[in-house]
Amino acid sequence: MSCESRAVAAEVSVPPLTRPRLAEARRMRAVELFEQQRPSSEVARAVGMHPESVRRWRRMWEQGGAQALRRRPATGRPPKLDDAQVEAVRAALEQGAQSHGFEANL
Repeated sequence: MSCESRAVAAEVSVPPLTRPRLAEARRMRAVELFEQQRPSSEVARAVGMHPESVRRWRRMWEQGGAQALRRRPATGRPPKLDDAQVEAVRAALEQGAQSHGFEANL
């Protein structure tokens, strides 16, 4: 890899897998294994999930295909904080309470 391509690669930011994205990635991996006719117990081990969850996913997949296992928008009240605000809170929490003037981190 040349210096130029390394510099370009360093500038590319890949967003971290959030919990919902990770869950969807597991389900899509399960779909790949379903299509290979793998048993549910094997799929469960491969994706690190309980076999009953995988059996439920298989039923959903059989009825609606891979689209049935895709992520859907969250329902309910919209969040009060945007992504930047949530990240600011997370960063503040990681600094600990003492860095914000408290006597202890409890």
